[in-house]
Amino acid sequence: MGDRKLKILSGLLSIGLLTTLIIKLTNVPGGMILSGLYLGSLILIGILVGCIFVTLLLKLVFKKKSALTLYAISTAIAFIIFHYYLYSPTLKIIVPRNFHGEVNLYLSKVKENILKVDTNGIGYITQWTFNKTYSVPIVVDSDGKNMNALCIPFNESTFFGKGITGDNHGKEIQYLSFEILPKNQLNKEQYFPKDLLTFVDTSLLLKTEPDEYSSNRTHMETTIPINPDKK
Repeated sequence: MGDRKLKILSGLLSIGLLTTLIIKLTNVPGGMILSGLYLGSLILIGILVGCIFVTLLLKLVFKKKSALTLYAISTAIAFIIFHYYLYSPTLKIIVPRNFHGEVNLYLSKVKENILKVDTNGIGYITQWTFNKTYSVPIVVDSDGKNMNALCIPFNESTFFGKGITGDNHGKEIQYLSFEILPKNQLNKEQYFPKDLLTFVDTSLLLKTEPDEYSSNRTHMETTIPINPDKK
């Protein structure tokens, strides 16, 4: 393939990947007071600058290729890697009919996610799912009725809350959580208790050792006031 054609194709690919990354970053959770788009944009700027130095090194090897072609190829590869890093599966969670309250998906040793939660809103997910999931799930009841309109995210930028609790042996139990409001309570604050460990199948849980930051880590509160107007 000639340099001109390769330059055009790799350039279009790079621009397309950059555009889709910017769109995806609008839905990525942020950190502290910074949005996911802001933090992600800093990474994108770093990629664009870093690829300049990569291009200079590649030019020493591929002398017949133009610098612009090599730059487009290197940025396209970097954007693909960043896309994979940002990938989040869209979970389909099935709750019992007329369910309301908390849904807690516990980090577990299961090979396949158990997303049909029980009457206590408890499900089990794999380590990979726990680490990668941030996108809004599809929530339906056992009759197939969509429940997303009743789902309340953890905060304005993050759908799932990440919770950490401990067992009697000093191990940590982690979970993802969100809440479903009753149909007739949409305009009222809700408080759902989180003392659900007595209902969890502990044989499935993947317990972890506390790290050096555990004592300073902020755990999710026992109850969270919900304000539907801030969805």
